[in-house]
Amino acid sequence: MSDRIQLFEDKRIRTAWDEEKEEWLFSVVDVVGVLTDQPTHRGSSNYWRKLKQRMLEEGNQLVTNCHQLKMMAADGKKYNTDVANTEGIFRIIQSVPSPKAEPFKLWLARVGAERIDETIDPELAIDRAFETYQKKGYSEEWIHQRLLSIRVRNTLTEEWDNRGVKKGVEYAI
Repeated sequence: MSDRIQLFEDKRIRTAWDEEKEEWLFSVVDVVGVLTDQPTHRGSSNYWRKLKQRMLEEGNQLVTNCHQLKMMAADGKKYNTDVANTEGIFRIIQSVPSPKAEPFKLWLARVGAERIDETIDPELAIDRAFETYQKKGYSEEWIHQRLLSIRVRNTLTEEWDNRGVKKGVEYAI
Protein backbone atom coordinates (compact mmCIF):
# COMPACT_ATOMS: atom_id res chain seq x y z
CA MET A 1 0.00 0.00 0.00
CA SER A 2 1.25 3.42 -0.84
CA ASP A 3 0.55 6.34 1.49
CA ARG A 4 -0.46 9.68 0.08
CA ILE A 5 -1.74 12.98 1.39
CA GLN A 6 -4.79 14.62 -0.20
CA LEU A 7 -5.78 18.18 0.53
CA PHE A 8 -9.31 19.35 1.21
CA GLU A 9 -9.56 23.10 1.79
CA ASP A 10 -5.84 23.11 2.64
CA LYS A 11 -6.32 20.42 5.29
CA ARG A 12 -4.49 17.10 5.13
CA ILE A 13 -6.40 13.88 4.60
CA ARG A 14 -4.20 10.81 4.74
CA THR A 15 -4.95 8.24 2.07
CA ALA A 16 -3.55 4.92 0.99
CA TRP A 17 -3.98 2.92 -2.21
CA ASP A 18 -4.80 -0.74 -1.65
CA GLU A 19 -3.30 -2.45 -4.70
CA GLU A 20 -4.92 -5.79 -3.94
CA LYS A 21 -8.47 -4.40 -3.81
CA GLU A 22 -7.68 -1.51 -6.18
CA GLU A 23 -9.33 1.11 -4.01
CA TRP A 24 -8.44 4.20 -2.01
CA LEU A 25 -8.57 4.14 1.76
CA PHE A 26 -9.10 7.37 3.70
CA SER A 27 -8.25 8.27 7.27
CA VAL A 28 -11.64 8.58 8.98
CA VAL A 29 -10.25 10.86 11.69
CA ASP A 30 -8.90 13.27 9.07
CA VAL A 31 -12.18 13.39 7.12
CA VAL A 32 -14.26 13.87 10.28
CA GLY A 33 -11.83 16.56 11.48
CA VAL A 34 -12.17 18.54 8.24
CA LEU A 35 -15.96 18.27 8.13
CA THR A 36 -16.36 19.36 11.77
CA ASP A 37 -13.61 22.04 11.78
CA GLN A 38 -11.72 20.38 14.62
CA PRO A 39 -8.66 22.51 15.50
CA THR A 40 -6.53 19.56 16.67
CA HIS A 41 -5.99 15.91 15.85
CA ARG A 42 -7.08 15.03 19.38
CA GLY A 43 -10.36 16.89 18.82
CA SER A 44 -10.89 14.97 15.58
CA SER A 45 -10.15 11.66 17.33
CA ASN A 46 -12.56 12.45 20.16
CA TYR A 47 -15.28 13.45 17.71
CA TRP A 48 -14.79 10.25 15.68
CA ARG A 49 -14.83 8.13 18.86
CA LYS A 50 -18.19 9.64 19.94
CA LEU A 51 -19.62 9.37 16.40
CA LYS A 52 -18.47 5.75 16.16
CA GLN A 53 -20.09 4.98 19.54
CA ARG A 54 -23.36 6.59 18.41
CA MET A 55 -23.28 4.68 15.11
CA LEU A 56 -22.73 1.38 16.95
CA GLU A 57 -25.66 2.12 19.26
CA GLU A 58 -27.84 2.78 16.20
CA GLY A 59 -26.82 -0.60 14.79
CA ASN A 60 -24.74 0.82 11.95
CA GLN A 61 -22.61 -2.03 10.57
CA LEU A 62 -20.20 0.38 8.86
CA VAL A 63 -18.14 0.82 12.02
CA THR A 64 -17.39 -2.89 12.10
CA ASN A 65 -16.15 -2.61 8.48
CA CYS A 66 -13.64 0.15 9.32
CA HIS A 67 -10.18 -1.31 9.29
CA GLN A 68 -7.02 -0.01 10.88
CA LEU A 69 -3.92 0.79 8.92
CA LYS A 70 -0.62 2.25 10.07
CA MET A 71 -0.43 5.79 8.71
CA MET A 72 2.12 8.54 9.18
CA ALA A 73 1.12 11.10 11.80
CA ALA A 74 2.22 14.73 12.08
CA ASP A 75 5.03 13.68 14.46
CA GLY A 76 6.56 11.49 11.73
CA LYS A 77 5.61 8.19 13.37
CA LYS A 78 3.17 5.61 12.04
CA TYR A 79 0.12 4.82 14.13
CA ASN A 80 -2.91 2.58 13.63
CA THR A 81 -5.64 4.71 12.11
CA ASP A 82 -9.24 3.86 11.27
CA VAL A 83 -9.61 3.88 7.48
CA ALA A 84 -12.55 3.40 5.14
CA ASN A 85 -12.93 3.02 1.40
CA THR A 86 -14.87 5.54 -0.68
CA GLU A 87 -18.25 3.96 0.03
CA GLY A 88 -17.51 3.84 3.75
CA ILE A 89 -16.37 7.46 3.84
CA PHE A 90 -19.56 8.55 2.08
CA ARG A 91 -21.62 6.65 4.65
CA ILE A 92 -19.68 8.29 7.50
CA ILE A 93 -20.17 11.73 5.92
CA GLN A 94 -23.93 11.06 5.95
CA SER A 95 -23.70 10.57 9.74
CA VAL A 96 -21.78 13.79 10.44
CA PRO A 97 -24.06 16.66 11.52
CA SER A 98 -22.10 19.55 10.04
CA PRO A 99 -22.69 22.35 7.52
CA LYS A 100 -19.55 21.25 5.65
CA ALA A 101 -21.03 17.78 5.20
CA GLU A 102 -24.27 19.12 3.67
CA PRO A 103 -22.92 19.64 0.10
CA PHE A 104 -21.67 16.03 0.10
CA LYS A 105 -25.02 14.78 1.40
CA LEU A 106 -26.93 16.71 -1.26
CA TRP A 107 -24.61 15.41 -3.98
CA LEU A 108 -24.98 11.81 -2.74
CA ALA A 109 -28.77 12.17 -2.71
CA ARG A 110 -28.76 13.58 -6.26
CA VAL A 111 -26.47 10.80 -7.56
CA GLY A 112 -28.63 8.18 -5.82
CA ALA A 113 -31.78 9.58 -7.41
CA GLU A 114 -30.08 9.62 -10.84
CA ARG A 115 -29.06 5.97 -10.49
CA ILE A 116 -32.58 4.95 -9.50
CA ASP A 117 -33.91 6.83 -12.55
CA GLU A 118 -31.36 4.93 -14.68
CA THR A 119 -32.66 1.57 -13.44
CA ILE A 120 -36.13 2.61 -14.60
CA ASP A 121 -34.83 3.98 -17.93
CA PRO A 122 -31.38 2.54 -18.80
CA GLU A 123 -31.03 4.98 -21.72
CA LEU A 124 -30.38 7.69 -19.14
CA ALA A 125 -27.14 5.90 -18.17
CA ILE A 126 -25.99 5.97 -21.79
CA ASP A 127 -26.83 9.69 -22.00
CA ARG A 128 -24.88 10.32 -18.78
CA ALA A 129 -21.84 8.43 -20.12
CA PHE A 130 -22.01 10.43 -23.35
CA GLU A 131 -22.16 13.74 -21.45
CA THR A 132 -19.29 12.71 -19.17
CA TYR A 133 -17.04 11.85 -22.12
CA GLN A 134 -17.97 15.16 -23.78
CA LYS A 135 -17.03 17.09 -20.62
CA LYS A 136 -13.68 15.29 -20.65
CA GLY A 137 -13.09 16.64 -24.17
CA TYR A 138 -13.49 13.49 -26.25
CA SER A 139 -14.79 13.82 -29.81
CA GLU A 140 -18.27 12.65 -30.70
CA GLU A 141 -16.77 10.00 -33.01
CA TRP A 142 -14.54 8.66 -30.21
CA ILE A 143 -17.51 8.56 -27.81
CA HIS A 144 -19.66 6.59 -30.25
CA GLN A 145 -16.79 4.15 -30.83
CA ARG A 146 -16.24 3.76 -27.08
CA LEU A 147 -19.93 3.08 -26.38
CA LEU A 148 -20.02 0.58 -29.26
CA SER A 149 -16.93 -1.23 -27.93
CA ILE A 150 -18.56 -1.49 -24.50
CA ARG A 151 -21.66 -3.01 -26.12
CA VAL A 152 -19.56 -5.50 -28.10
CA ARG A 153 -17.57 -6.49 -25.00
CA ASN A 154 -20.79 -7.03 -23.02
CA THR A 155 -22.19 -9.20 -25.82
CA LEU A 156 -18.99 -11.25 -25.84
CA THR A 157 -18.94 -11.78 -22.06
CA GLU A 158 -22.65 -12.66 -22.14
CA GLU A 159 -21.87 -15.34 -24.76
CA TRP A 160 -19.03 -16.65 -22.60
CA ASP A 161 -21.41 -16.87 -19.63
CA ASN A 162 -23.92 -18.78 -21.77
CA ARG A 163 -21.20 -21.27 -22.74
CA GLY A 164 -20.06 -21.83 -19.13
CA VAL A 165 -16.84 -19.81 -19.04
CA LYS A 166 -16.06 -18.99 -15.42
CA LYS A 167 -15.07 -15.48 -14.41
CA GLY A 168 -11.51 -14.90 -13.32
CA VAL A 169 -8.71 -16.88 -14.94
CA GLU A 170 -10.85 -18.18 -17.84
CA TYR A 171 -11.99 -14.65 -18.68
CA ALA A 172 -8.37 -13.46 -18.62
CA ILE A 173 -7.30 -16.21 -20.99
